[in-house]
Amino acid sequence: MIVDGSEFADGERWVPDKALVEALAQRRNELLTALEKGEKPVYGVNTGMGRLAGVTLDARQQAEHQRNLLIGRAVGGPPWLPPEDVRALLVVRLRDFLQPWSGVSPELVQFLVDRINDGFTPAVPRGGLGSSGEIIPLSHAFQTFLGIGTVLEDGVETPAADALAKRGVAPYVLGPKEGASLLQGSPLAVVHAQRGWAEARQLIQLQTLTEAMAIDVLGAPREVFSPVMAGGDDHLRRLLEALTGMVGAGPVRAGVVQAPLSVRVAPRALAHASRANTDLHETVARWQTMPGDSPSFVEGEFIPGTAYHAVDLGLRMDAVTAALVHLGEISVQRMHRLLDERFSGLPAQLTTDPGPRAGLVPLHKRAVGELHALRRLAAPATLGSIDTSAGQEDVQAFAWAAGEQLRAAATHLFAITAAELITGSQARYLASDGVPSLGAAYEWVRSVVPPVDEDRPLGPEVERLVAACREAGFAGS
Repeated sequence: MIVDGSEFADGERWVPDKALVEALAQRRNELLTALEKGEKPVYGVNTGMGRLAGVTLDARQQAEHQRNLLIGRAVGGPPWLPPEDVRALLVVRLRDFLQPWSGVSPELVQFLVDRINDGFTPAVPRGGLGSSGEIIPLSHAFQTFLGIGTVLEDGVETPAADALAKRGVAPYVLGPKEGASLLQGSPLAVVHAQRGWAEARQLIQLQTLTEAMAIDVLGAPREVFSPVMAGGDDHLRRLLEALTGMVGAGPVRAGVVQAPLSVRVAPRALAHASRANTDLHETVARWQTMPGDSPSFVEGEFIPGTAYHAVDLGLRMDAVTAALVHLGEISVQRMHRLLDERFSGLPAQLTTDPGPRAGLVPLHKRAVGELHALRRLAAPATLGSIDTSAGQEDVQAFAWAAGEQLRAAATHLFAITAAELITGSQARYLASDGVPSLGAAYEWVRSVVPPVDEDRPLGPEVERLVAACREAGFAGS
């Protein structure tokens, strides 16, 4: 099942097969037949929405209503979502429409597929979205199908009508219920959850590597990392087993009874982050099994749904963000210990010439700045409901905001992690021994950021290492 756009590789076009088109057409006909019977109100189709749901629409109003839904709710503005997130949003919406409870037409599905295939990128706001679901960003995304609003062409804001004309495409004409279906659910939260989970997974792996480097460089006693200390915690046990495999018995620095606390407790924090992230991933998987539309068309009946209230995604993203913040705190402290000759036995500040040269202390200051910004993201974004729609919508989940915070937290932690990787690599460069199994990791870091023999501006090199970490990371981590 389509999840995040990976099925639409660059240059690859997806074409719905004949059987799928026939199934979509059959469901669409069943939905239209049910609407024509008019046995009861159908929210957002023959009624208004929100507080105005009690208003019955006549045939003329119904014909205009689906278009109006996408226009009147587009009240957002820049900054816009990055193009890769917009692409993923369109794909998640497509996944929703391929489910048996959707009932949109094969023509709308094909139009959506064509826009994914031809790189059509609506300008979708990433903030100021104070609704119970995601109607503001989704109205911006899908009004463009009607030739209304703005798209991004090579990063430049362009009228949607011009972008469609450039492709030789006429604006789409909505059928019954299709405007409402485009607005419902929480596909943006799903995008953030899927991508945030992947970024957090990379960071947990990389932070495990920086922990192993610290154990190596500081000559930390290994007993505290024995898997037996995990008890029944499978996440912690697997983490400790991975660490023990990376650092082995290794040399212990003479006179060291206990390593700094930041080194000893890191595995427990990493295990918690892994557990929280696994929980998020499992929740995303469950979202693929539930209707995103409201009302959904199930076995001939229109059933109201609550997928616009993605609180289970939001709170789990908040939990992963908090776990990443704590990893950042430990990483910055561990980095400080590596720079301190009392703990490392290496030249102060890991410089080749203490005094005339600053070494890596300025790099630690960069990490402190990143941590300061990271900590401010720890407050749960999902909480904070406010009445809207004259009380009809009296609670919101703000799951999209939790996703924005998680992605921002990952950005800061990638910078902190890169700074600690450089510090660990420099420390091992200045030392005379080390754990052979980590040699490949040190070489990977040095292939991007060579050892610092003389002070130089490391900012661009941090960014290069962040990019390397995001692309694949060290294969052995």
